[in-house]
Amino acid sequence: MIDEEITHWYKDEKGEMHRTSVRLESAPPQLVKGYPRDGLITLRLTNTIGSIGFKLSPAEALQLSMSLTSLAREQMQSKRSLWQSFEE
Repeated sequence: MIDEEITHWYKDEKGEMHRTSVRLESAPPQLVKGYPRDGLITLRLTNTIGSIGFKLSPAEALQLSMSLTSLAREQMQSKRSLWQSFEE
């Protein structure tokens, strides 16, 4: 199941438009031969050249999301600092 898709459009040096997408797909946990198994989270990267998918366990996906959140917060704080110094 596709849970989320983020699409980024950009122009190259020649002025041509290109698309890059990040898609999150998931499969729910299930019973296999009577034993519970983790669900599966797929991070799929797609651009004009091709597509690649990374299959992650829920623990790996959580670790990745925490790293992304931390990096995003640091960069947003740095941008705020730059704006504050710019306005002074």
